[in-house]
Amino acid sequence: MSHVVVMGVSGCGKSTVGSLLADRLGVPFLDADSLHPPANLAKMAGGTPLDDADRWPWLRLVGSALAAAPDGTVVACSALRRAYRDVLREAAPDVRFVHLAGTHAQLSARMRSREGHFMPASLLDTQLATLEPLGPDERGIELDCTLDPEELVREAVRPAPDLLRA
Repeated sequence: MSHVVVMGVSGCGKSTVGSLLADRLGVPFLDADSLHPPANLAKMAGGTPLDDADRWPWLRLVGSALAAAPDGTVVACSALRRAYRDVLREAAPDVRFVHLAGTHAQLSARMRSREGHFMPASLLDTQLATLEPLGPDERGIELDCTLDPEELVREAVRPAPDLLRA
């Protein structure tokens, strides 16, 4: 049993890649944005970044969802800081991370082209400032978010073909 979190800032493709990866692995997919309370969504939609007081309860919900999936799951979750990933690791010690990374210009263009998403492109700078890349001791891989989503899935499972059996 194992769990995978597809992580990164808004606009990197977490939901698309996470859903495809879950299909490939034959496990459920969860978009962690669906666990945000309405107040968090309203705050972000209004152009105000979340702070840690907003994030901790949400991250605990995401961790609970990971722990509640004994046969594994793929979750799309920003998991921007190591401390946030630590919360997820506490709930699911076997979790692995797939960090979808891109440049400010690439991510901004993606965010501006989305319709109907609660996260405005104006919050990209705050997300990038908060982002802490995976440490060398964290189980995971960083991938270029501009690759085709199917290629990202292939790359995500390449270093660990038994991704959900470790």
